[in-house]
Amino acid sequence: MGTKGKVIKCKAAVAWEAGKPLCIEEVEVAPPKAHEVRVQIIATAVCHSDHHPIDPKAEDRFLPVILGHEAAGIVESVGPGVTGFKPGDKVIPLYTPQCKKCKLCLSPHTNFCEKLNLTKSPLLDQELMEDKSSRFTCKGKPIYHFFGTSTFSQYTVVSDKNLAKIDDDANLERVCLLGCGFSTGYGAALNTAKVTPGSTCAVFGLGGVGLSAIMGCKVAGASRIIAIDINSEKFTKAKALGATDCLNPRDLDKRVQEVIIEMTNGGVDFALDCAGGSEAMRAALDCVRVGWGSCTLIGVAMGDKGLTISPLELIMGRTINGSSFGGWKSVDSVPKLVADYKNKKFDLDALVTHTLPFDKINEAFDLLHQGKSIRTVLIF
Repeated sequence: MGTKGKVIKCKAAVAWEAGKPLCIEEVEVAPPKAHEVRVQIIATAVCHSDHHPIDPKAEDRFLPVILGHEAAGIVESVGPGVTGFKPGDKVIPLYTPQCKKCKLCLSPHTNFCEKLNLTKSPLLDQELMEDKSSRFTCKGKPIYHFFGTSTFSQYTVVSDKNLAKIDDDANLERVCLLGCGFSTGYGAALNTAKVTPGSTCAVFGLGGVGLSAIMGCKVAGASRIIAIDINSEKFTKAKALGATDCLNPRDLDKRVQEVIIEMTNGGVDFALDCAGGSEAMRAALDCVRVGWGSCTLIGVAMGDKGLTISPLELIMGRTINGSSFGGWKSVDSVPKLVADYKNKKFDLDALVTHTLPFDKINEAFDLLHQGKSIRTVLIF
């Protein structure tokens, strides 16, 4: 009496309204259709991006929705046409798909895929499956997907292009972080900014992404890594992971970018903004060195007014770019990152500050918003 081909009833956290706590509900998860995979989620972490669709400041949203995008699990069943996965495989769902066939996937210059609707915000894309229907139902109502992953559910359905098969002995309670936070920050330093040996770096925002960016800068051989956050309690961990200096803008008598320029005799070679928001973006761009300084934007703040740039700032030799999912081609790269973690090339344990049962998901969000956690992993 297996579950293949049958509707599965399970526990999920449903966002019914903006600005309200998530509700633990019983949902029905339909079987996978063609080129889809149904996954049993074992562990899922909580990321700031999971709050964006229910942030009262968000201008566009789809509700009700099952959020979540940083997870690991086990394949329960596969739909017609799926050849790369089988029941029992350990997997990581991916909000950045990789079809391996489109012009973008075939290009070495990007990790985007034409399966994404690139005319929309990534936060609003993949809210339904490819046939424009949902695999989730709750109280007789269809529930939207999120990021093509919806990992705040004991079972979820994803496209086989949004899934990476990983080693059978992978620790799912740790490698779930490779679904977003760690990969995003670590890859932004290595793949997008391309931090060089002996360089100086500034990392703004010391959440999971920012700390992972510090780890990437260190691996790349940066000689000085300046960590910036308005929460000084994060400095101990930042230094343990590779930061050489830590600054709290609220403790300074001048703008943080001015302090960084003085500290480095002209500015850093690389700045990575993992916080988002116009103030942090402005500081990150201002603190890079004239001539060759590179500023990489990673963080997103809901309702922010953005960044205004004068052409002169770039004419003077600075560059500015953005990074999504750390520039990794997801299906190809995530299994390799899992192998690197197993080979102790980086430490994911340092990023996990709390482990809670899934029912305490709202407590996990509270810890995140209060700055008391880096990553909370929820276990079903």
